[in-house]
Amino acid sequence: MTAARLTDLDLAHLLADAAGKAILPYFRQAGLIADNKLAKGFDPVTAADRAAEEAMRALLARHRPEDGIFGEEFGATPGRSGRRWVLDPIDGTRGFLSGTPTWGVLIALCGASGPELGIIDQPYTGERFVGAAGSAWMTGPAGRAALATRSTPALDQAILFTTFPEIGTPDERTRFEAVRDRVRLTRYGMDCYAYALLAAGQIDLVIEAGLNAYDIQAPIAVIEAAGGLVTDWQGGPAHDGGRVLAAANADLHAAALGLLAGSV
Repeated sequence: MTAARLTDLDLAHLLADAAGKAILPYFRQAGLIADNKLAKGFDPVTAADRAAEEAMRALLARHRPEDGIFGEEFGATPGRSGRRWVLDPIDGTRGFLSGTPTWGVLIALCGASGPELGIIDQPYTGERFVGAAGSAWMTGPAGRAALATRSTPALDQAILFTTFPEIGTPDERTRFEAVRDRVRLTRYGMDCYAYALLAAGQIDLVIEAGLNAYDIQAPIAVIEAAGGLVTDWQGGPAHDGGRVLAAANADLHAAALGLLAGSV
């Protein structure tokens, strides 16, 4: 008898479970070695990154051999279905190396129009944020709860996150600071956890630059299913990365976009 085919969502959960199992033995362990992927600057990769992506790819080869894969560590594998799984085994490797629990496993399933399903998983804290088929929810130590973005009406009441205070180019930093100077509170260094907090209704805005597709496609699926918006700094699609604005609602998005896209 042929085994029943896993649903895409069930498979995504299996991928997250496998990645977490591969990663956690390395977290907060002495002697963890990080290789630098850049000739200038620092873009670390560890054995945990590679082991997690290998574990996810093995499951996809078994359960979805017809689908393509794009992962941070091992690049693109073509498929024939028109669908692609986009994997970031550890988004926030700098945080991982520093022992902070702000990193996460990012998993997205994308069709012709963009992300259709996304998971942001933090295996150390046991929190998983999911967006699929227009629904968004999280599971964690307190159980399961629906995700919904906030209705904060104006920038002067908003909480803004970004990973790096020296965001992008000098021009990009100037545009970011135009928003930063108008919000109630700005925080730094949260990696993908910031997007999870936006979907959970804890914060209002995330602004970043220089992202790759694997950094943002899972957060797009989760945030949009929770009622938020994610675009580039011109209001267009952000699926391919680059400059990204994530907002809890349309009013905040429009206000921030005007500062990011306009003349500063």
